[in-house]
Amino acid sequence: MELTTGAILRRITETPLSTAAHKLATIILDGIAWKDGYNGLERGTAAFTLAHLAEKMGVSRQHLTALLAEIASSRLALVRWKPNGKFAPWLFRFGGNSNADTPPYVVSASGDTSLSRENKNKTIFAGRIEIADGTNVYRTPWAELIKASKASLACWNVDTQVIWDRFLAFNRVRGNARVPAGFLLGFMRRWRTSSPITAPSPSAAPVPQHTADPKAQELHDHIRAAPSSNRQFHASDLCRLIGQPAYEARVRAIVYQFGCPRFAAILAVHGRAVLAGEIPR
Repeated sequence: MELTTGAILRRITETPLSTAAHKLATIILDGIAWKDGYNGLERGTAAFTLAHLAEKMGVSRQHLTALLAEIASSRLALVRWKPNGKFAPWLFRFGGNSNADTPPYVVSASGDTSLSRENKNKTIFAGRIEIADGTNVYRTPWAELIKASKASLACWNVDTQVIWDRFLAFNRVRGNARVPAGFLLGFMRRWRTSSPITAPSPSAAPVPQHTADPKAQELHDHIRAAPSSNRQFHASDLCRLIGQPAYEARVRAIVYQFGCPRFAAILAVHGRAVLAGEIPR
């Protein structure tokens, strides 16, 4: 499959898929990086969380999984993998078999644009970084590069200034006053989500406990009634019992009542059904 928007889009339209699967394939296509290093991705790769895709599609996670399986088993041969930890986005790539008969280890022609699974380890970071105290990252040329590159890394949901501050502290401890810019990308790739635990200062005053919001507590109680690890089974059982339209109506009602994200609303719907004895825990 040629690595161009038009070529992949033609393959999508020519592939017999359901309407929803066509839409999902187009959304993934829209997020593909066409240059190595764009948004921290390899060429021909897109990064999404399943929650983001489900929200853009307006479907449940269970339905989204079925759509991804449909695309993967089609001529598009969509593959996905998660190399950067549990909470990082999934990486997606369209495959295809147009070059399946090409002998291995043959040098490509200069005009070849086939998808490559090789990691070229290219970086968009160049120059050197001065390690200074109290620097605002948004007053440096590195803010946009950090924001673009973290999309597919373990630090995807960490604030850009926090990443910058930790990078500066990391180098100050080691006595580095000036480092190659590539060190920043390497630091982000080795990001650890857990931060070191610091002992509380003896002089720190105790923080007063705030009374929990009754609505938030009610929502939490509903969510806690049904283990989130069983949410796919709960969704399947409840849809089988009341039907998909009624299930979606319950989810929308929870979102409207509590003003919570759809994922939390789904868990609350499952919890209510468990408490009512409609489905097993």
